[in-house]
Amino acid sequence: MAVRIMLADDEAGMRLALRSIIETMEGFAIVGEAENGARASVLAAELRPDVIFLDVEMPEMNGTEAAKVISSVVPDAMLIFVTAHSEYMPAAFEVYAFDYIVKPFKSERVMQTLRRAEKNLSMRDDGTSLLIKGRETISFVPLSSVLMACREGNETRIVTADESYQCSSTLAELWPKLEGRGFIKTHRSYIVRASAITKLAPYGRWTYSASLRGSDATALVTHDKLDELQQLLGAL
Repeated sequence: MAVRIMLADDEAGMRLALRSIIETMEGFAIVGEAENGARASVLAAELRPDVIFLDVEMPEMNGTEAAKVISSVVPDAMLIFVTAHSEYMPAAFEVYAFDYIVKPFKSERVMQTLRRAEKNLSMRDDGTSLLIKGRETISFVPLSSVLMACREGNETRIVTADESYQCSSTLAELWPKLEGRGFIKTHRSYIVRASAITKLAPYGRWTYSASLRGSDATALVTHDKLDELQQLLGAL
């Protein structure tokens, strides 16, 4: 499957230059273009591209502002800033920019960045790990080590036997990566590896608290999920 790319730059000539480079490369497809930051934010939410090229100085909403919005709605998108202004680099990497390309640039520079992005996407899509963007770090967590994901305020906590990670991805965004791999939605705020549950204890009238093997963390399980949990455990 081709890597899906979106371009956001207020200069039509720059979008054309990037398009001309990308269209010479196999395995990449441009799915949309935006002429300002506000449009880029809306279009990214609609198209959910893998990679987004962003100019910094754009009307209506600049590139770093747009990146903050995009990161909240498409947290897995790789952001590549392309700008003539190197002084914005620190702000770009505060929003986890994958790369920062300063104009003018050579075609080879863009191609190298896209090949690195393609490699990272292949690692992510092989189904063996989760890419987790924290406040200051990006972690690759083996899927086999994940015990639970739970929503806490505006963030999601992902728990393994050894560590706990915070990320901005919602449970709805995580579920497609976990579905069919031994996980169950036990509660509106919890996704749990069924085989990690060692004990259920009453927690309120229609809810249970689940102890997890290898962790001090607990999860909530609603009464109506007990049959599904039993069926899943029986299939393991």
